[in-house]
Amino acid sequence: MSDATLSELQDLDRRHFLHPFSDHKQIGERGTRVITRGEGVYIYDAQGRQILDGMSGLWCINLGYGRRELIEAAHRQLQTLPYYNSFFQCTHPPAIELATLLAEVAPGSFGRVFYTNSGSEANDTIIRMVRRYWDIQGRPRRKTIISRRNAYHGSTIGGMSLGGMPVQQAQGDLPIPGIVHIEQPYWFELGQGMHPDEFGLKVAGELERKIDELGVDNVAAFIGEPIQGAGGVIIPPDTYWPEIQRICDEAGILLVADEVITGFGRLGEWFGSQYYDIEPDLIIFAKAVNGGYLPLGGVLVGDRVADALVDAGGEFHHGFTHSGNPVSCAVAVAALTVMREEGIVERVREEIAPYFAERWRGLAEHPIVGEARCAGLVGALELVSDKARRTRFPAAKAVGETCRDASIEQGLVMRHVRDSMIVAPPLVITTAQIDELIDKARRALDLTARRMG
Repeated sequence: MSDATLSELQDLDRRHFLHPFSDHKQIGERGTRVITRGEGVYIYDAQGRQILDGMSGLWCINLGYGRRELIEAAHRQLQTLPYYNSFFQCTHPPAIELATLLAEVAPGSFGRVFYTNSGSEANDTIIRMVRRYWDIQGRPRRKTIISRRNAYHGSTIGGMSLGGMPVQQAQGDLPIPGIVHIEQPYWFELGQGMHPDEFGLKVAGELERKIDELGVDNVAAFIGEPIQGAGGVIIPPDTYWPEIQRICDEAGILLVADEVITGFGRLGEWFGSQYYDIEPDLIIFAKAVNGGYLPLGGVLVGDRVADALVDAGGEFHHGFTHSGNPVSCAVAVAALTVMREEGIVERVREEIAPYFAERWRGLAEHPIVGEARCAGLVGALELVSDKARRTRFPAAKAVGETCRDASIEQGLVMRHVRDSMIVAPPLVITTAQIDELIDKARRALDLTARRMG
């Protein structure tokens, strides 16, 4: 297979591989982009082109490609114990060591972890765990979970029900019962004419109104990403999360932070909950916990919920074959050790994120950019045809897809979400590589503007 030509690989791919989140008819017409290797912050395609990975793979390759420490940790563990389950009172050293490390870096009172294979499975776990918690409390009517429109919480039936993307939900007759949605804190799209702080309070207030509508005795939890990632890097106003915290506290409902994207240094803190100074009861994690090198996810369980589960006794009838897989956990231990020893989180907060913010926000001067927003090492550009009026391009022009393709032509991975361009580069990116990213993004914007006519 290594000697196959690009066209042969594309043909085999077209005939045998059904891709996630892809238009398979379009794949058949265009062919796939075949990525063959990665090194540092760069990926290389089958034609040998070097491309700066501005999306860290899928928000996950935070330590870059080719980290020997992670590769060697996997190799050692594969030789020792490649697999054993964690069911039926069994465990193994990597799962124990990782759980201990996670408790050390987690905010507040998070002493325990439940392992899954992905963020999607972790979100499914949340539904089960939240409802089990209220059953233990003798309040089984507290089942409804409130989420947000345009949120993304994975692609399983439970995860996509928690998410708030109608196009995705329409393919599975979702959401399932017991999940409702309120508005998202998307100031650029929804807050015109309002100061961001005013808008933040207004949209957070929808949670309080929804709780009143449903009846507080029927509401189990509120779930939200500190920053909505797949929804388009929706960065909430400063007033938003403090108000959400107040409402959850007063209603006595659980607060769940989905940190699949914001966890492990993305915002210059170990977790986005620390960045926004909130105190969730449960934190969902995945992706960057082991640098994205192997599947691993889970739920950090705060003492309020964990103590209830433990003290109640009886089985929690939930889990997966590879919950706490020893190889995935060993790589995560190596990744977290690297992050601590190299001061990755501190470097992002004190050096790289401020430099990125300065350079990224400069793209707001471009004629087709209506807003350039960022936090930590995540950013978004709103593409518009009229900056003053924030007028979008006609949908038929597919400006986001056009800019994504132009970006690849310039040697940069930027993702498009409708008319927004988003980036989340590896945390190990240098200031010189940020300059490269900005230069390539600007050239992609120039090319997009010309193609829009």
